[in-house]
Amino acid sequence: MKFMVSWSIDEDKWIPILELWVSMTPEQRADAGPGATILGRWHDMVARRGVAIIEASDASALATYLGQWNPHMYLEVAPVVDDDESAEVAKAVTAAAGG
Repeated sequence: MKFMVSWSIDEDKWIPILELWVSMTPEQRADAGPGATILGRWHDMVARRGVAIIEASDASALATYLGQWNPHMYLEVAPVVDDDESAEVAKAVTAAAGG
């Protein structure tokens, strides 16, 4: 499953999290742990927020990865689908609605 993870960081935690972030190697930043893969991540450095798309084998794998960031920021998680998957969902929804 793919998940959209949005985060926001309070002003008082901004500099400490930046220091943690830059202390990590690119490999460490890319490692979401067993069962999870970061497909993409984007940062709004001015508003102290961002979004990532993470593919995970199950919710536990995602929760394990996000648990290391949770003390530093607010996190919101939503399951998402890509274009092809959304077309399949749309077919099922319209069929169920009698369309």
